[in-house]
Amino acid sequence: MSKVRYEVENNIGIITIDSPPVNVLDKEVIDQLESAVHKVDESVNVVIVTGAGDKAFVAGADIKEFPELSPEEGERLVLRGQGVFNELSQLKQPVIAAIDGFTLGGGLELALACDIRMATEKSTLGLPEVGLGIIPGYGGTQRLPRLVGLGKAMQILLSGQHIKAEEAYRIGLVDEITDGDVMELAKTWASKIASQGPVAVQLAKQIMYEGLEMDLADALKLEAKTFAKVCATEDKVEGVQAFIEKRKANFTGK
Repeated sequence: MSKVRYEVENNIGIITIDSPPVNVLDKEVIDQLESAVHKVDESVNVVIVTGAGDKAFVAGADIKEFPELSPEEGERLVLRGQGVFNELSQLKQPVIAAIDGFTLGGGLELALACDIRMATEKSTLGLPEVGLGIIPGYGGTQRLPRLVGLGKAMQILLSGQHIKAEEAYRIGLVDEITDGDVMELAKTWASKIASQGPVAVQLAKQIMYEGLEMDLADALKLEAKTFAKVCATEDKVEGVQAFIEKRKANFTGK
């Protein structure tokens, strides 16, 4: 039975990790997650990643795989996980993490590889690896400080302590929290994004990330060149005309 499901609803791709009881990222899940990412095609405008059940989004890697790891095997293990998470993060489409429950270790690193994170109020997040004598290896040491700042990332990562969703929201680790159904919240935002011009959305995502690695002057030049690029699209013509005619735009992604 598959541990990772992929389905499409109204141009929204949904990746669900379903590996009871807490959706651990064992080798099989990593392989199937990669396969699911590869299924995302041009018909999809937004992707949601979630975990089955209400106990955990993903409670971490499978620690049972760790005791016999040699340095060489450890490096191969994390490079494999990093590679799959990078494929997810490099999708053209925006990716939303819908978090409900424990989101620890590799689970938080998976959420960090997404573009937007939403969580239930009861969710718990953290990178507890140092308590096992290891460090995060699926991107946590690099993506977390880029998101919440170096000092707060140091506090979370070096203490190994879990934080509640409310605190995660306060520091910008989570973008929205709810006391209701996080998938409904994620789908609401995904639908809002999916209704916009897909070329514009994808290019805006791309240049935001690229611009973060540049100085402001070069980033603004990138923005100008990208604006010129969208001016040549059919979606620009349709979007502007729809606005003038006070109707809903019929974007085609061209």
